Amino acid sequence: MLKKSLWLAAIAVLAIGILAACGGGKEKEESAKNAEETITIEASNFKFDKEEYKIPANKDVALKLENVDGNHGLMIEGEDVNVSGGSSDVVNLKPGEYTIRCSVPCGNGHADMVSKLVVE
Repeated sequence: MLKKSLWLAAIAVLAIGILAACGGGKEKEESAKNAEETITIEASNFKFDKEEYKIPANKDVALKLENVDGNHGLMIEGEDVNVSGGSSDVVNLKPGEYTIRCSVPCGNGHADMVSKLVVE
């Protein structure tokens, strides 16, 4: 009986964790709609559509990632930003230069899938 109770408790904790990890999608969509500016980044196999993107500093900017070819994600080094293809996230960054990388292993050229984000 104790083993069964522990098993059920473990399943309940796992289910709660999965549901919590999946949350935030609608919040991100609403946040992106309210951003002051939106920038669309297109990803294809082993490259982003631009070598450099520019956004304003200290303003809410929605970064929207569109997968043109393949399955990709977008992360900003040193920041808690990770956007999957077909979605967006809002950033508010200090001035500087940031490195954008693909966050989804997409093949042999994955390590070279890098762009620069200039925040002015």
